[in-house]
Amino acid sequence: MKIQGSVALVTGANRGLGKAYVEALFAAGATKVYAGARDPSSITDSRVIAIKLDVTSREDVKAAAKECQDVDILINNAGAMFGSPMLADDSEEALRREMEVNVFGVLSMIRSFAPVLAKNGGGAIANMLSVVSWFTLPFNATYCASKHASLAVTDGARIQLREQGTQVVAVYAGFIDTEMAAGLAEANEPKTPPSQVAERTLQGIIDGVDHVRADDRSEEMWNSIRQDPEGFERSMQKLWDERPR
Repeated sequence: MKIQGSVALVTGANRGLGKAYVEALFAAGATKVYAGARDPSSITDSRVIAIKLDVTSREDVKAAAKECQDVDILINNAGAMFGSPMLADDSEEALRREMEVNVFGVLSMIRSFAPVLAKNGGGAIANMLSVVSWFTLPFNATYCASKHASLAVTDGARIQLREQGTQVVAVYAGFIDTEMAAGLAEANEPKTPPSQVAERTLQGIIDGVDHVRADDRSEEMWNSIRQDPEGFERSMQKLWDERPR
């Protein structure tokens, strides 16, 4: 589909990658952008329509779907990450919180906006995933689990929504230069500009693709895992075994 003339909703739009999505949408010719955030006063861009949207709140999601009846592009960008190994003392709490945003929040948005998109001709949904949708980084394992699940939600939604003409795009990237990745010890390599991820996502929507690998790291991880999955698993074990004690 075309971005030119479209109406979009971006979740988690008040900072980082969400702001980059807003910028990319306007640059590509979107005529209206709804910017969702838990605190809409944190959105200062006068071009957007700021809406209160906590994706874990059924009331907020329902209200957004009622207000934004002209949307034909939904970008599920809001995310949570707490950097917890799977058996850490607080891992259960971390996983529950990550699942609420990264999985159930995404599902809630898709379920609520699918009828809106259908009414408007099908449109597109882009779900911001991660390279860790494909493997488990031991230091951030609960987040990885939530992204594995979010990929399954994305794939399942794509299968069901194709018949109404809705494109569902999975977007993968490595470490993005945002506040979320700043605290990760593993993120000591060059980070991907948020603008690149946003622009490649929109190009994926234009091109009608199902999966967008938005940076070099995602391409490298994809190829490495496919070529030698057992070797890749051993590399994750080595990372854990050689961690500082």
